[in-house]
Amino acid sequence: MSKEKEIKTNAMRILDKQKISYQVNSYECEEFIDGMHIADKLNQPYEQSFKTLVAVGKSKANYVFVIPVDQEIDFKKAAKAVGEKSITLVPVKEIQSLTGYIRGGCTPIGMKKLFPTVIQKSAKEQKEIIISGGRLGLQLILSPEDLIQAVKGVYEDVIA
Repeated sequence: MSKEKEIKTNAMRILDKQKISYQVNSYECEEFIDGMHIADKLNQPYEQSFKTLVAVGKSKANYVFVIPVDQEIDFKKAAKAVGEKSITLVPVKEIQSLTGYIRGGCTPIGMKKLFPTVIQKSAKEQKEIIISGGRLGLQLILSPEDLIQAVKGVYEDVIA
């Protein structure tokens, strides 16, 4: 883990503050590439590589879902998991203003606001999972339990 102050993202600062251990992995990336391509490029298993989706419920409340990069969200299961009648994904153009992160660099840790966060329950089977680190070309590797703690999240089955 690098101690260089200038590369710390909000997510890293929060993990440091909570004394949660993590590893940082950086790679060359100048524009958004989907998670499966990144996992392929870095030889990372899909079941350990997670993407962050931001959704809005019928109530207008926002939610965060963390699911494997090769899976799709099941909107009915996801809505049920957060107690909504229905949910839809937040439009890409609204991600940065809502979360503080850009598409491809969006991580569940350290958003502008702590939204209710659901992590796909298959994450529990992994010793470590890989999530975005808060900007393009940066990943955080940590235990799923540490992620749950950092975001006050819950495990649920929310994939199709």
